[in-house]
Amino acid sequence: MSAEINRQMAIENTMDGYEKIDQFNPKTIKALSHHYYNVLELIGEDPTREGLEKTPERVAKAMQFLTHGYDLDPAEILRSAMFKEDYRQMVIVKDIEIYSMCEHHMLPFIGKAHVAYIPNGYIVGLSKLPRVVDAFARRLQVQERLTTQIKDCLQDTLKPLGVAVVIEAHHMCMMMRGIQKQNSVTTTSDFTGAFLTDKTRAEFIHLLGSNLH
Repeated sequence: MSAEINRQMAIENTMDGYEKIDQFNPKTIKALSHHYYNVLELIGEDPTREGLEKTPERVAKAMQFLTHGYDLDPAEILRSAMFKEDYRQMVIVKDIEIYSMCEHHMLPFIGKAHVAYIPNGYIVGLSKLPRVVDAFARRLQVQERLTTQIKDCLQDTLKPLGVAVVIEAHHMCMMMRGIQKQNSVTTTSDFTGAFLTDKTRAEFIHLLGSNLH
């Protein structure tokens, strides 16, 4: 899918006259809808009954939204708001919501990311850090790779003195099927530069646990 080609605006009118505007690729929606129609038949449902008539198209649109990160360039997101600044202390954005999909079962995993960097001549607009997280999360993922991709993008683009990324998530593939453990949390982390030293990493971990807000 491309954000620049074969993308159009679609307006869905609801019963109360509310207009919802979605962006989607019509060719992709049509193809996905056909496959989801077949899926409904294969699981024993009747895709033609009233409650399911529009389900294949709805699921197709939902899937395109849930994976729209493929259309985004995380590095370009950072470059769009880089500013020269002589600040060389830790910058942390905590509790960034993550909604992603496990590539093994295509079930959601949901959690929070904590991202920090130490500038080296450039800072970045704070909203760009959550946008980068979202750009990578809105793809088929594994948590380990997601953690590293965020870290690498910040390190390669900003060239800071160090980057730290910690992700905590609940995985539906562990909660709804398989082992069915409802309270398990998966934590992953990755560090570069100054955060590889015990002192800086300890300060980062301490600030994550501090109720500063």
